[in-house]
Amino acid sequence: MRLEWLDWAIIFIYFLGSLAIGLLFTGRAGKNLSEFFLSGRDVPWWLAGTSMVATTFAADTPLAVAGLVIKNGVAANWLWWSFVMGGMLTVFFFARLWRRSEVLTDLEFIELRYGGRPAALLRGFRSLYMGIAINSIIMGWVTLAMVKILGLTMGIDKWHAVFFCFAVTGFYTMLSGLWGVLVTDAFQFVIKMTGCVALAIFGLNAIGGIDGLKASLDTHYAAKGGADAILALTPAFDSPWMPIGTFLVLVSIGWWASWYPGAEPGGGGYVAQRVFSSRTEKDSLLATLWFTVAHYCLRPWPWILVALVALVLHPELTAPGADPETGYIRVMIDVLPFGWRGLMLAAFAAAYMSTIATHLNWGTSYLINDFYRRFLRTDASENHYVWASRLATILVMVLGGLATLNMDSISGAWQLMLALGAGTGPVYLLRWYWWRVNAWSEISAQGCALLSYVVLSYWLHLNTDNPNDLALSLVISVTVTTACWLVVTFLTQPETPAVLERFYRRIHPEGPGWKPVRNRLGLPATSFSLSATINWLCGVVLVYGFLFGVGKLIFKEWLTGSLFVGVGLVAGLLLVRNFQGFAPPADERLPEPAVGEE
Repeated sequence: MRLEWLDWAIIFIYFLGSLAIGLLFTGRAGKNLSEFFLSGRDVPWWLAGTSMVATTFAADTPLAVAGLVIKNGVAANWLWWSFVMGGMLTVFFFARLWRRSEVLTDLEFIELRYGGRPAALLRGFRSLYMGIAINSIIMGWVTLAMVKILGLTMGIDKWHAVFFCFAVTGFYTMLSGLWGVLVTDAFQFVIKMTGCVALAIFGLNAIGGIDGLKASLDTHYAAKGGADAILALTPAFDSPWMPIGTFLVLVSIGWWASWYPGAEPGGGGYVAQRVFSSRTEKDSLLATLWFTVAHYCLRPWPWILVALVALVLHPELTAPGADPETGYIRVMIDVLPFGWRGLMLAAFAAAYMSTIATHLNWGTSYLINDFYRRFLRTDASENHYVWASRLATILVMVLGGLATLNMDSISGAWQLMLALGAGTGPVYLLRWYWWRVNAWSEISAQGCALLSYVVLSYWLHLNTDNPNDLALSLVISVTVTTACWLVVTFLTQPETPAVLERFYRRIHPEGPGWKPVRNRLGLPATSFSLSATINWLCGVVLVYGFLFGVGKLIFKEWLTGSLFVGVGLVAGLLLVRNFQGFAPPADERLPEPAVGEE
């Protein structure tokens, strides 16, 4: 793709702005680990929420969505649209509990909820498993997308592209900590949304608008059902790639039963990190609400439209052996004029850098707070831990680069994450609301999920890149893993009263699952908040209403689109009227016992 001086100027200004923002917060990040990893717990909701949206809007995301749409139509997005209900659970049931925990990472939470050697073992294992193995896979697929972009647009080979991608991002992340990540995220989010919307407009104009798009789909893909089949929001009942059984599994099981980065059951990962950094419990709830709404309602349609344009301009992408994920990049090359090419490359750089910066900081927090400081150097100064964090950032960056060099498919890596975490969701949800869950519950769930993946993939040869195999894998893994951890839970001793009472005093979870602990503390029974449940339902309807309504309106289905948007608006008004995001009353927040009183 040919670039002119204006394109290069835009790219240069973008990188200069990102580096300047990162360097601006270097001094503040160096004070202590709380500043480096949590921005001193002083982040407003809009910045924390925007950072979450920016992080999940990676360089790989438009490419992976394009690959899904080109292969199987708009309805293929249910592979991730199905997580709406889980995201809203985090908003109204778990965000405030995470913020209330006052921990530095979600792995530190393990030794708040559990006690003894099993808790230490679990925290240590997950710090390395999540901070190195899983984090490297995620950074690998995100960087792979950027490698494809740079290779097709600028002819840069894989080794040089990987080095270039990590160098700039790693530099400002290492110095500025989470403050630099958050502020650059907000700056980068504006740029990448502008670029993606512009590309969708230029692409549609190149094929005659929506009417031209529909006519071309009818002409070129009549054998596949034409525009109606490709633009359908749900798969056909007898769809060969996602029949009704597979679809029902995704929407009924996947969102609560499977761990996935950015959509963990009950929150976790970098979502929890943003929650920990929020100023108050109300800020944490608003941040996750804004993230969930923007994640599903604001971002998808520009990507989907570009994928549909790619179907028209490059029908060869549907041929066996073709790489449909490159369709998004090919539209960039085909339709963007000078100036906009530079902005679009800057947008992809922003998408890449916002995600990698988060994963460098988040992965490093596990290695330093949950492994190095917990097990290796327990009494060093804050300055020592900050510098150790900066060095660990470089290590995490190198490991992510090595993962990229050994990876080929982006959407395949998405589905691999779903399969690896299948069945672990219930224990992550119930540990908040059931006193009987112990450290061995989580250990057995994690181990059984990994073993199930190995057996299903390598012995039974289920291919997680195939939605039907993925659904079958989910059902089997969830059943086996849930049975395993429940048996282990009842065969092992519960956590000690002191550990359980300490947790209850700090978190104050609702529901009947903590009745024995409340009785020991002399507290009255509590039930789940009806208000939170109503808000959850309204939030789900709000997101799906606007997601589907905007799509229908784009495709000129005015009545259906208006009805969907209207339902979304009603749900939004009910949500505003019923909204609650504050801590429990002061007389319900129990003081924790002093050291030695447990």
